[in-house]
Amino acid sequence: MTSSSPKIYLGELNHTPLGDFRLAASNFGLLAVEWADSQLELYSYLFRLKRPVEPNQKMIQPYAKELGEYLKGKRSEFTFSIDWSTLRPFQLKTLKAVYAIPYGETQSYAEIAAQIGHPLAFRAVGRANATNPMPLVIPCHRVIGKDGKLHGYGGGDGLPTKEWLLKMEGALIA
Repeated sequence: MTSSSPKIYLGELNHTPLGDFRLAASNFGLLAVEWADSQLELYSYLFRLKRPVEPNQKMIQPYAKELGEYLKGKRSEFTFSIDWSTLRPFQLKTLKAVYAIPYGETQSYAEIAAQIGHPLAFRAVGRANATNPMPLVIPCHRVIGKDGKLHGYGGGDGLPTKEWLLKMEGALIA
């Protein structure tokens, strides 16, 4: 870790309908969102980036404000930047496609796989979603099974959290 490495700033978003969150950002945008009770996973992820980390709520505030508005149903899209630089190529391609799913809509893992040019890679799409460093912002909760049902969600309370998010957005779910 060198002093010239771009810093990562840490902050909090607390008292939301889905609980407390820890956020990480760089000067280029949001890097990570994690439930507070999974803070160790966040630290592990940030440690692998080999960049200096410092608490700085002021740098996190714009992200926390918009995320809080989203969770209260008062915002349907984010205006802040995302720092995509830490994602591997397949994960980047997958999560950018997921990021483009409109509020209140869903797509299947298979649809995402076809959209990114890897039609048989629906399991890999699922894995990229499972390792999404910015749940809620990169809306992996909008990705469902080909059968129209909810499959897998690692955030919060799992599938009930995914279902809550989709219902909040007004998405139709099987």
